[in-house]
Formats: sequence, structure tokens, C-alpha cells
Amino acid sequence: MRDEGDAEMAALDETFRIGREAQIPIEIFHLKTSGNKNWGSMPLVVERIEKARSQGIDVAADTYAYTAWSNGMAAFTPPWANDGGKEQLLRRLKDPAMRARMRKDMTTPSDTWDNEWLEIAGPQDVLICAVNHKELLRYQGKRLSEVAAEWHEDGIDAIFDFLIRDEAGTSVAVFGMSEPDVVLALQQPWVSVDNDDSATSPEGILGADHPHPRAYGTFPRILAKYVREEARLSLPDAIRKFTALPAQREHLSDRGVIKQGMWADLVVFDPRLIHDVATYDDPNRLSVGMSYVLVNGVAVIEDGRMTGTLPGTVLRGPGYGRQ
Repeated sequence: MRDEGDAEMAALDETFRIGREAQIPIEIFHLKTSGNKNWGSMPLVVERIEKARSQGIDVAADTYAYTAWSNGMAAFTPPWANDGGKEQLLRRLKDPAMRARMRKDMTTPSDTWDNEWLEIAGPQDVLICAVNHKELLRYQGKRLSEVAAEWHEDGIDAIFDFLIRDEAGTSVAVFGMSEPDVVLALQQPWVSVDNDDSATSPEGILGADHPHPRAYGTFPRILAKYVREEARLSLPDAIRKFTALPAQREHLSDRGVIKQGMWADLVVFDPRLIHDVATYDDPNRLSVGMSYVLVNGVAVIEDGRMTGTLPGTVLRGPGYGRQ
């Protein structure tokens, strides 16, 4: 969707129009209302989506249920600054006139682009995650405000200079959502759960990264926080959002439910014990309470331990191989 902040309502209308005119289903990835001044607007977003659904538009959404999103640090810069790719962005960042123009755009309210800088209170709301260059590894897990203080710069110049030093390859977590909005999105019956992250591991090369904690904790966190502790969801509701609902949205007719003839993708856990351990400061930590995981009928976790087996397969959709 084109915008998740100040212009979200217009972006929703555009999204619905695409679905209606193209006669295709819509999946709104990681539904959110971003930006401090937009906090509390999730009820309006839900209302808009419910109205579209009542009009016959096949629209649903998904969420990872954290109050921080993850993005490339380059997303803070205006769209025009990224024209031509990373090399052109770096060239512009080294040009004083271009930097001044970027700064002006980043500090000026506009409904023509999703200005992440104006969606947060300041550099303290930006966490440095993965970096490209090893000399910057010491900044992983630090707030942008800490970097700015060390470099004797304000937050915007710290962004510009960090992008230059890391060749515009830095990933960040941005704390720009409110908990009530996150909960309301999660509770909608047409919202499934994603973790919106790439493959991770606490060991090896991947263990050197500093990902968003959702990479490890999304699903156990929902079971612990929103089901067991806060009773925002029932256990069956949560499991449906993890399994049957996303399988239905992806038209995976032989996955997502326990039924004869379906592939045996099964998870066994203790609902009294399962919880996430990954945090923003220390994200490379496996969750607790998972007893068994079977993929295609073969155990990949047994008695809480990885078995080392690799029974998974690529799932091809109906459009695979078409020109």
C-alpha cells in the first residue's frame, strides 16, 4: 500500500480501487497506522476495510504485532533522493546542496510521500539493526540518538552520514506505532499473522546480525502476551491467524488445518509456558516452550531440540512458470 501514515486513507481507497477494477484479492501487508499524530486512527482504518469487504472487495491484512517496524535507513530520505538507486543516493548525500534539500523535505509535512522522520518523536525512536560494514558493527543495537551524540550531530545528519559510511545498507527498527492500534488490528477476524523478517539463526553468519525481535518472537509472543496474559485473543483465534487463515489467503488447499489428506505440518507446545525471549537489545534468542514441530510429517523439533532434518519443500502457486 502506498502510505501507512498521514495519507493512509487515500492509500486505502487506491488499494480498494485496484482490487475492485482488477478483480483481484487484496492483502494489506503488515497493517499499521504509523506516526505519532496518527495514533488512535486504527478504528477508522478498520471501518474503511470493513466497508470495502461489505461491498464485495476481497480484502484482508496481516500484522506482526510489534510497535516498531523495520526498514532500511535509506527510507528516511525522500523518494527523489533514491532515484537511480543506491549509488545515486550516496552521491546526493555527499553533495551539500542535495543534503540541504533532503533535510528540508524531511522536516516539512507533506502528503506526497511517507515521511518516516516526522512519524517519530526523534532519533531515540530509531534502533540500528543490521549493518553492512564490520567497522560499524559496534553500533548494532544502539539508538540513533546515541550515534548522533557520539558524532556530535543532530539526528538527520547522523542518518545521512551513517548511510554514507554503510553504503546505504543499514537496517533499522523504528518505534512509530501505538499499542492500542496494534492490538485492534490483531483482533480483526480477517487479519492473519506474519513476522515480516528473513531467515535468522543465533549461530553462524546470521547470528552476527541484529534483527528485529519479531524474527524470533512473533508467534510465541502473541501466544504469551495477547492470549495468555492479556486475553486479547482466544487460543483458537490465534492459531487460526497463524495457520488456516494465511493458508486460505495463499490458496494453499492442502495446508493450514489438521485434517485427513492434508500435509502433516504440526506444532506441539505448552500454552502455559510458551513465550518469546528475543528483545530489541538482544534479539538472537530462540523462544521457549516449543516441544515438537513437524514439517511434511517429519520432526524438525523433537523434545524441544532441533533434529537437523530438512523435510520442507517450495510451495508453487498456480501462476508459477506462466509467461
